[in-house]
Amino acid sequence: MAIDRAAESRDPSHWVDEHGDALFRFAVLRVRDPDLAADLVQDTFLSAIKAFEGFRGGSTIRTWLTGILKHKIIDHYRRNKVVVLASDVGPEGTELEHAESLAPAWKESPETLVENREFWEVFTRCLDGLPEAHRRAFSMREFDGLTGEEIRKVLEVTPSNLWVMLHRARTKLRRCLETNWFNKENEA
Repeated sequence: MAIDRAAESRDPSHWVDEHGDALFRFAVLRVRDPDLAADLVQDTFLSAIKAFEGFRGGSTIRTWLTGILKHKIIDHYRRNKVVVLASDVGPEGTELEHAESLAPAWKESPETLVENREFWEVFTRCLDGLPEAHRRAFSMREFDGLTGEEIRKVLEVTPSNLWVMLHRARTKLRRCLETNWFNKENEA
């Protein structure tokens, strides 16, 4: 007897096995706390089971679950405001430090890096080194695709402060990646 994979993937009893690890990785990259990430994933599954009758199948189950998880993470950020220190964002209207030299020529294409597990380990360590508000702003913008307005509402910051936070996050990430990945790659 053949197994109907399409029907099986729509069966909530298979979701944890099929999607749990991917959802957990998604959450832990954003909240940096494995226990919290596990709770958010569990809440995601519970919400999905309650809302499953409304799932129209316009996307894959994993995409749908990831969307629910994104909302759970944003709700968590809203409930647990991060205090943004003035030293993290700088005064409004001030000139930021001048752009540094561009990153050295990279041997690997972006497509290759996306598939490189070692790169993602270094990237995650670099991301973890950012101030909490910068990490959250960067993650919401680059991973979750939220607009500036949506991020500002969650973090309760001005447009100028958000711009400064994102700029500083990208600058620090670039420096960290240059030091811990690209320069080591060029030395090899």
